[in-house]
Amino acid sequence: MPRRYNRLLLPFFLGLATAWPALADEITFTDQFGRDVSLPSLAERLATIPIPAASMAVAVTGTPEPIVAMHRLSQTAIVEGILGEIFPGLRDIPSNIVGEGFMPNVEALLTVDPDLVLQWGTRGPDIVQPLEAAGFTVATLQYGSEEDAAQWIAMLGTALGQEDRAAMILDWRFGALDTMQARAAGIAAEDRPRTLYFLRYLSSLRVAGEGTYNDFWIELGGGDNVADEGFQGFNDVNAEQIIAWDPEVIFLNGFEEALTPDDVYSNPLFADISAVTNRRVYKLPIGGYRWDPPNQESPLTWAWVASLLHPDRPVAGLRDDISARYEMLYGQAPDDQEIDAILRVDINGVSAAYEQFLR
Repeated sequence: MPRRYNRLLLPFFLGLATAWPALADEITFTDQFGRDVSLPSLAERLATIPIPAASMAVAVTGTPEPIVAMHRLSQTAIVEGILGEIFPGLRDIPSNIVGEGFMPNVEALLTVDPDLVLQWGTRGPDIVQPLEAAGFTVATLQYGSEEDAAQWIAMLGTALGQEDRAAMILDWRFGALDTMQARAAGIAAEDRPRTLYFLRYLSSLRVAGEGTYNDFWIELGGGDNVADEGFQGFNDVNAEQIIAWDPEVIFLNGFEEALTPDDVYSNPLFADISAVTNRRVYKLPIGGYRWDPPNQESPLTWAWVASLLHPDRPVAGLRDDISARYEMLYGQAPDDQEIDAILRVDINGVSAAYEQFLR
């Protein structure tokens, strides 16, 4: 079962971002690697290198105004999803601030002059030191767990002066998690469908094993991740292994833009696996960000996954919840056509049980 986080931890997460008293208007907090971060005042110009951070910052502030630069793949998600429609200006924000391996483009960053740069802390000092040598204030992040995502939200709330909005988002998140964990606890092991998530399908057969966020939401939704036995993290496997697992439900990543369930249904190697014969292959939605990794919309992911794993006991009202939560996060509720696009009704509609999400 997934590790439990609930709304009782809200003061803890918010406390991480206000670790000691600040002088005057100074903003101080501790990042996820225990580094002290100090700003003379609230960050008004934010550059985000970790890919989900740009859209998360938009949700925490309710506006794109603080974002001055982002990773190129952050921008592709904004353009492909709905956030570029809600905030068209996000499409034009510079996305040339990082190269291969998340190495920062210091010259490009100097041009946009951020008050704060968010960078990965999990990939070693080589991608952090150039930023600090150029005089930038840097907060380092780690990725992968629900706890990490909550800490991102809390830190952004502090750095951007949006503690109340951060607390509101976290309260929603922890409340939804409590509800989903209680639901999952009532599902017996033998009733959990064998489930598989492909981080890559077109370029390789890369699956999510134990310790990944995808493993977390599969288990939370009432599934049994077949790749979590003997596989840590993400791993490339062969077709024979997938056939041996015989998954009953397959989730496809939202990163490979051209990928659709039909790519699995039409693959002769997988013609006899249960997920194909029963038409239970689904591509992850994309809204303000892709729903695969931890992000500001994750409770919606959990409800979507749970409803597909157990269509006999769906989480009611997902479309209404999308509308309400987008109003909360972005100040604008999507219309029916936009919700169809978020849920990828055009490509997922060929799969079993997807009628539950139709208008």
